[in-house]
Amino acid sequence: MFRKTHPIIGTRDINQAIEFYVQRLGFQLAFQDDTETPNYVGFARDEVELHMQFQYEHEMSTIRLRFGVDDPDALFTEYQQRGVECSASGICDTPWGTREFSLYDLDRNSLTFYRDLKSAENEHPTA
Repeated sequence: MFRKTHPIIGTRDINQAIEFYVQRLGFQLAFQDDTETPNYVGFARDEVELHMQFQYEHEMSTIRLRFGVDDPDALFTEYQQRGVECSASGICDTPWGTREFSLYDLDRNSLTFYRDLKSAENEHPTA
C-alpha cells in the first residue's frame, strides 16, 4: 500500500525557489545538498515532503501536483495574505467532488490544494 510520494520538480533558480516555498508557501527547508550552491533541496510542510532540483531550460516542463489538505479555505486565505497569486477562479467546489484552488510556482509548476467533499461529509454528518 502506497502512503507517500516525494515528487522531484525542476527549477531554473533554486535560491529563488527556496525563498518562494519557504517565505510565501509556508514550507520548511528540510535539507539541501550544498549550503553555498545547492542543486537539490527538500521542503516539508505537515506530512508532505517535496524535492526540487535545478534544471536547465531544455529539461523544464510543467509538472502538476495535487496536495490533499485538511482545510483548503484556511490555506487559500494564508496564501492570499502572503501575496501568493492563485487561480482566477479562487477556491471552489468542483463537479468531481472536491473543494480546491490552484496556483503556479515561480517555474510554472501547477500546484492544486484540495479536500474531498465526501470524506468531509462523513466526518461531520448532518442530522
